[in-house]
Amino acid sequence: MKRFSIIRAAATTGAATLMSRILGFLRDVMIAASLGAGPLADIFVVAFRLPNLFRRLFAEGAFNAAFVPIFAKRMEAEGVDAARKLSAEILAVLLVGLIIFTLLAEWYMPHLVHALAGGFKATPEKFDLAVTYSRITFPYLVFMSLLSLYSAMLNASGRFAVAAFAPVLLNIVLIGALVLAAMTGRDSLASLIWGIAIAGGVQFLMVWFAVKQAGLGIGLQRPRLTEDVKRVLTLGLPGVLAAGVGQINLLVGTNIASAQDGAASWLYYADRLYQLPLGVIGIALSVALLPDLSRRLRAGDEAGARHSQNRSLQIALLFSIPCAVGLYLMADTVMAVLFQRGAFTAADTSASGVALMGFAFGLPAFVGIKVMQPSFFAREDTFYPFVYGALGVVANIAISLTFFPVFGHLAIAVATSVAGWLTLVTMSVHLLINGWRPDKALVIGTLAILFSAALMALALNYSPFAPPEGSAHPASLVVWLAGHILAAIALFLLSSLLTGAFGKDVLSYFKSSARAARLAKSDALRDKADENEGGN
Repeated sequence: MKRFSIIRAAATTGAATLMSRILGFLRDVMIAASLGAGPLADIFVVAFRLPNLFRRLFAEGAFNAAFVPIFAKRMEAEGVDAARKLSAEILAVLLVGLIIFTLLAEWYMPHLVHALAGGFKATPEKFDLAVTYSRITFPYLVFMSLLSLYSAMLNASGRFAVAAFAPVLLNIVLIGALVLAAMTGRDSLASLIWGIAIAGGVQFLMVWFAVKQAGLGIGLQRPRLTEDVKRVLTLGLPGVLAAGVGQINLLVGTNIASAQDGAASWLYYADRLYQLPLGVIGIALSVALLPDLSRRLRAGDEAGARHSQNRSLQIALLFSIPCAVGLYLMADTVMAVLFQRGAFTAADTSASGVALMGFAFGLPAFVGIKVMQPSFFAREDTFYPFVYGALGVVANIAISLTFFPVFGHLAIAVATSVAGWLTLVTMSVHLLINGWRPDKALVIGTLAILFSAALMALALNYSPFAPPEGSAHPASLVVWLAGHILAAIALFLLSSLLTGAFGKDVLSYFKSSARAARLAKSDALRDKADENEGGN
């Protein structure tokens, strides 16, 4: 099995995710200007969220958690051909299941839209249009679920770049659809909806070609419930909730918010902003950490597994805590700079900013969950994350329903954050009981991170330079925001270096990862040379 550096793998995934999120921001800026935060934007949110919800629950989350450890073990123990055979068996069952599920969803789409956005029923035209557009976007689930299988194969074999880059294509296609709509005078919402359907096929084709080029290509066969398929399904079913806690919470929030005009859109734009650090940091570390922990545990290297877990958690906190502080304190300004133009009003900026503050409170927890989950999944344990995820969902529903009548959409954002912290705490306690220990470097580093973040918060909160009022001076507002972000980053980094947040363990981890990356590259070059020699 190809060796790889977890830091290099996370950096590759994070860089591609960052590119995708930057393009995603450009896409959302254009959507906000075209659709605003009213009924049309609400319809887009539901039509886009519905296939993505099932994709992240059944494909990316549960599937990766169940499939990657088994695939990695098969490749390590029996070689590439055995791993390909396993993948072909999974593909056959997955494809049939997806086709049946998609056909049922198309037939029962009114019920699905009602489950996701029951508040739309009050406006029949809005509800009917959401149903129609959701039927167009739902096949996106098929392409993305197949993409998840092929991406998992690439990730488990130490190849991260192509799978990480695939979401970039979605944003490129949607931006192109909006530009084309503006140039031709076509309906922006309809162009976006058809763009989603097209983007699914484009993304899948790119990853399919990468798998073929890597020598892991698989063909179609008759679906059979083999022992390996049953094992993946057994692990994957509880993993639906374990790896998709955020999506379940998002489903609950969207349904409740649909009763308030514009609330689904306000939560969507706020969600997009906190998803940037979550994707670049949490998801990137999670994707890289799972195969690394699986490899270490198979080799009996429990100490190495704990070390990887601790360093990954320390790196996650190092980035997520200052991001959370910055998003919380500058929520309104960030929203105004990114979205306040065209159909997106100052009132929309204020409402979305409030939601972003609620989400920012939970950002470190969301990232922490992504980093802690691989410790369960690498041991083929998806049951306990299911239990702790369920606790979070129950808390989210209870808080949202209790406080939504009083605080509106803010209650949903705060409930999502509280649910995230509850899930993280219960997962951490479970790991502590079962042998995981935060080492001295993690404890000292966390305290240093908290101190540095508090110092940064004080500087931002008591800055002598107030932001320009209103939208009369957009350039001045951009300059103000950029200056404060750069100053906050500089202050946090300086404080972190002085207090030990960048401890010797973190620095040595980066160095050892760089060494592992060089070894992996040497192995790849040697393997390629051996193949060429054998061919001659």
